[in-house]
Amino acid sequence: MTTNKDFKRLVRARMGKTGEAYTAARAHILTKSRTTSKPAAAPASLDYAALAGMSDQTLKEKTGCNWERWVHMLDYHGAEDMRHGEIATLVRQKYRIDSWWSQMVTVGYERIKRRRALGQRLDGSYEASKSKTYAVPVTTMFDAWAESRRRKQWLNEASVTLRTAIRPKSIRIGWRDGTIVAVWFTPKGADKTAVAIAHTKLTSKVDADRMKQYWSERLDALGAWLSRTPRGRRGRGAVKREAAAIV
Repeated sequence: MTTNKDFKRLVRARMGKTGEAYTAARAHILTKSRTTSKPAAAPASLDYAALAGMSDQTLKEKTGCNWERWVHMLDYHGAEDMRHGEIATLVRQKYRIDSWWSQMVTVGYERIKRRRALGQRLDGSYEASKSKTYAVPVTTMFDAWAESRRRKQWLNEASVTLRTAIRPKSIRIGWRDGTIVAVWFTPKGADKTAVAIAHTKLTSKVDADRMKQYWSERLDALGAWLSRTPRGRRGRGAVKREAAAIV
């Protein structure tokens, strides 16, 4: 702030230059000071949802918090200096968020912090994620993925291999190009199941965008197939035989 002595010096300098009286010179300098002193512009707020690749509404519905709140909480715990797995464990254990959504929060946080691009993993590879909820029991949904005969009815892909199957929670499928598809099944009551897909080890954002569109179409095909298929007619033998054949 300008001191009183400095201000008087400015007034006298103007008086000497313009011949104005003290009062007139003082009024001129005060007016000029008010018009040229503008408040500093507030920093532009970050669009967390755009950086994370997921809306605040969806995140809040699934986890109870929006992106700004998650960033604040994770920053408080020092997540900026943590590895991916450490952040995911923090979210899962501290805030009791299930495995899928703890991963989504972690990935979104890393994108917001510019630690990875949209769709990019920390190792430089990319992944395509997609999820959808269906009005079928979790065991019916698991069987639609885990049993090759059923899977071929809607997936229509050759040269895919069931790598692991944990009934009725998750499976991992080896894709024909060496990439991996991880699928999680979450029951939403007795007759509703959420399916979440992460197609990993993709080499570029172009591949990730292409596979995201592909999985959107395949999940629609799965829904159409389920609507035509009697529910519950299933034995566990086929899945066990297929899993047993995994090398």
